[in-house]
Amino acid sequence: MKVVRWLLGRLILTLNFIFTPKSMKRPADAQAKVDSEINNMSLYQFEACPFCVKVRRSMKRLNLDITVRDAKNDATFGNELEQQGGKRKVPCLRIEENGQVQWMYESSDIIAHLEKKFA
Repeated sequence: MKVVRWLLGRLILTLNFIFTPKSMKRPADAQAKVDSEINNMSLYQFEACPFCVKVRRSMKRLNLDITVRDAKNDATFGNELEQQGGKRKVPCLRIEENGQVQWMYESSDIIAHLEKKFA
């Protein structure tokens, strides 16, 4: 089963590389504003997870350079996700606003939030 998952993961990453979406273009001042707003966001993910790829593709389309944290290969991020977020489930977007931290799970919810805020 591990071999099948590994092969499917490599296939997903290869197809994602081949069919990478184009980034949205914004005026420099608008992009700078977006960049300052995403400084308080981090995406906890696994590299070959199809739902994580879906969120990263949306981030690419929206031209969002959100910090990506690999919760599978980096124990620090994995523990952070589990202890602070409440569960070890990816993708998970950590949003810090006004001193409050929100942990958003579910790829569709994350994409909807990003599109609403930055599209």
